Amino acid sequence: MGLGVRDYVVILNLETVIYIPEYKKHMVLQFIPNPESLTPPPSMRILFITANRIGDAVLTTGLLSWLVQQHPDAHLTIVCGPVAGDLFRAVPGLKRLILLKKKKWNAHWYTLWRDCYGTKWDLVVDLRNSIVSRFLRASQRAYRPARQTGQHKVIDNGMAFKLDPPPSPFIWLDEKAERSAASITSEDRPILALGPAANWPPKQWPIGKFAELAKKLIASDGRLPNARVLVVAAPHEREQLKPLFDALPTHQLIDAIGHDLLTVAACIKRCRLFIGNDSGLMHIAAAVGTPTLGLFGPGYEKIFGPWGSHSTFVRTPESTAELLSRLPYPGAFEPNLMGGLSVKTVYESVLKLLCSSNFKASF
Repeated sequence: MGLGVRDYVVILNLETVIYIPEYKKHMVLQFIPNPESLTPPPSMRILFITANRIGDAVLTTGLLSWLVQQHPDAHLTIVCGPVAGDLFRAVPGLKRLILLKKKKWNAHWYTLWRDCYGTKWDLVVDLRNSIVSRFLRASQRAYRPARQTGQHKVIDNGMAFKLDPPPSPFIWLDEKAERSAASITSEDRPILALGPAANWPPKQWPIGKFAELAKKLIASDGRLPNARVLVVAAPHEREQLKPLFDALPTHQLIDAIGHDLLTVAACIKRCRLFIGNDSGLMHIAAAVGTPTLGLFGPGYEKIFGPWGSHSTFVRTPESTAELLSRLPYPGAFEPNLMGGLSVKTVYESVLKLLCSSNFKASF
């Protein structure tokens, strides 16, 4: 076909070429769309403001997981405390992780507003119920209840989108964490994970009782015969755990103190059982699906207990109110309030957990 000097060539793609005579050029202008209209729409931009502490942050991951499922192509910006940051590094769609460091006069909230105001957000989910999110440009906002409801935190978080039942906490693991966990642990024997520390000394079960319980469980006639014991804690807590390390056979110990949170989560996921104080580690264990027993005394198990059918708790015979009344002043670091919880009671709770129908196939 010959082309005149004023004929047009329209290339639709590498395989399709259309020749348009000059006298039909007005038709070209009608059916060729503006190139800008061929650009795919931008991904949904979601700002997710979660908690400062590890445990509280873990309890929000169920809602985050639900959002990822609902909006798989969304670009996520997650705001959390510095200590919880590692928990979110493998979240699908994560574009930015903002570690909100506390400043005097609550100036960190102004810093957050300054960092986020330039973006037009499609959705802001503020589980801190901060005033900052009210002053961001957003098409939609969601909040958890502003006041304490007395319900579990997972339920409160789910109420941001009226989800019933609420989605369970979930932690995404990356290849780096999985590789590190594989090098720290081995699957040739069962592993018992212990979380014997907590961020508040009065709610720590005495370390000697942890040692006694572990020895009983891993004895040749115990429920986890010859199992290895994974001990997880922060580096500054190592000294207080020395009695536990001294009491257990060295060849059965796995020292996982000081690793990043995702590596710790991957290690705990490989364990048969986790026993620990009311702490962030307890929530991590439950979130990765490991059978979890939380130890409670002055805490509130109905609000902060480990979540899921594979998890349970045991508490002191004394009530929370009774224990807190023993403190010389609110928030005091002494005395320890967990002494009333016996090894026998905890051991019986372990047996009940392991013998439940959910775990017969695993043990």
